[in-house]
Parts: sequence; structure tokens; C-alpha cells
Amino acid sequence: MGMLQEFKEFAIKGNAIDMAVGIIVGTAFGKIISSLVADVFMPPIGVLIGGVDFTKLAFTIKEAAGDAPAVTLNYGNFIQSLVDFTIIAFVIFIAIKFINSLNKKEPVAPAALPESSREELLLTEIRDLLKERK
Repeated sequence: MGMLQEFKEFAIKGNAIDMAVGIIVGTAFGKIISSLVADVFMPPIGVLIGGVDFTKLAFTIKEAAGDAPAVTLNYGNFIQSLVDFTIIAFVIFIAIKFINSLNKKEPVAPAALPESSREELLLTEIRDLLKERK
């Protein structure tokens, strides 16, 4: 089988298509959540802690000199990314929990054991009597 045929079979399989759709939807979902965090959640949090814009928080390691720009440690962007990650992880957790609750199957009660025949009952009694003699 040629490589082109193998690739065609791989690409047409449901798993590859599902994965591609998941990546595309996940990317769009990430953008939505990033906007939610940056535009909705972070401004009120910034106001509550004194009007701080997290994306502007930085520590200057080396001042600008001539044409060389200042070297800064942008920890505000890191805080923003942490908040983004936390919210995305929580939303995914809730979504998976919801999906799992939809797929949850009712526990099946174990089937009742069939009644033992008369021979089985007699054999059980004989076994128990032999155990007692030992």
C-alpha cells in the first residue's frame, strides 16, 4: 500500500477528524476565555487592589541605555497567564463533569443467583459435615 493511500486512510478516520475539530474549537475557546479574563475579570480585580493593571506590572533589571531598550521582568503578564489558566482549567473541569454526568449509567443490580438444586443442597450439607469431623 502506498504512502498516499495510508495517509488518506489516516486522515479520513474519525479520530483524526475529531482531533482536528477539537484543536480548532479549543483554540477558539482559549481566545474567548482569555478575553473573558483580560476584559471582564481582571479590571475589577485591579480596581479592588488599587487600580493595578496586571499586564503593566514589571521589574526593571537594566535601564534603557542609548538605543538599547530596558530589560524588564514582566511578572504582570505571568500573573495574567496564571489567572487565564486557572479559569480555563476550571471551565474544562465543569464541562467534563457535566458530560460525565450525562453519560453516567445507572448501576445494574447483580442478577439473583439461581436457587440451588436438591442435589447441590445435599452435597453442601455433606461437605459441611465432613469439615466438622476434621
